[in-house]
Amino acid sequence: MATQQRLFHLVVFGASGFTGQFVTEEVAREQMSPERSSRLPWAVAGRSREKLQRVLERAAMKLGRPTLSSEVGIIICDITNPASLDEMAKQATVVLNCVGPYRFYGEPVVKACVENGTSCIDICGEPQFLELMYWKYHEKAAEKGAYIIGSSGFDSIPADLGVIYTRNKMNGTLTAVESFLTIHSGPEGLCTHDGTWKSAVYGFGDQSNLKKLRNESNLKPVPIVGPKLKRRWPISYCRELNSYSIPFLGADVSVVKRTQRYLHENLEQSPVQYAAYVTVGGVTSVIKLMFAGLFFLFFVKFGIGRQLLIKFPWLFSFGYFSKQGPTQKQVTLSFVSRSLK
Repeated sequence: MATQQRLFHLVVFGASGFTGQFVTEEVAREQMSPERSSRLPWAVAGRSREKLQRVLERAAMKLGRPTLSSEVGIIICDITNPASLDEMAKQATVVLNCVGPYRFYGEPVVKACVENGTSCIDICGEPQFLELMYWKYHEKAAEKGAYIIGSSGFDSIPADLGVIYTRNKMNGTLTAVESFLTIHSGPEGLCTHDGTWKSAVYGFGDQSNLKKLRNESNLKPVPIVGPKLKRRWPISYCRELNSYSIPFLGADVSVVKRTQRYLHENLEQSPVQYAAYVTVGGVTSVIKLMFAGLFFLFFVKFGIGRQLLIKFPWLFSFGYFSKQGPTQKQVTLSFVSRSLK
């Protein structure tokens, strides 16, 4: 990995986007930590200098550090301009890529980082993108000494490390884990930015290509140790959590399986089967989600249906997703928990 003669240790790309502004704020907060003996040089990157400057100003006001804007570099680059991405990558040791949906905007960043020996981290929850980038860039990234690390957030660090943690704490051989994600909202309710909704729409609409990619990979099946983990029904009741649950359709299963394959093939560890679910509460929530799911599965099959889903996320998700995303208060008062069994 490139560590010498880089102007910035890390660059937050897409810092003025919905997710990027939160990442920028957290990086700034971490850099201000009194426990740090020294601060790392870092920068924000995107298309508009004015928007990037406003993000830094808001973070400075929130963190009570008026000098923040002058301490952080600004790089102007555009996903449609490969030369500008190269220039960004050449200046960074690590790029934190916050620009999605990744199936449309992720590969140019990965390509620029690999070619320039720069490591790239993203928060992608799209299995097709993650798996495609591995097959296209793994060998060249290894040659360049660059790390391309996807799904480094809500998807899928808790799931991946949760399985490893559980295995390490078990006496004997752990053969299977079921994960149940519970989303806790405050008094103002729950809302998610439509970027996640878009990724789901395009992912479901292109499932055939994901299956094709997996078939063409010709990977040996990961061996099953112990009884085969039975998949639950699309709607099932979890007694331990006193809640109904549905399958979690993010990247967790794909990421955990890849890790378990690596641990088995390279470190000769016993692989763990994994299934992911999200709790949805009681009967009322189940009925609501059933209607939303039926609408979604019908419309996502057709081009015009996908356009409608993208245009009216609030309507078709029954209020769970919106173009504006959650308010600051909703973000502050909401949290997630995960139970493994």
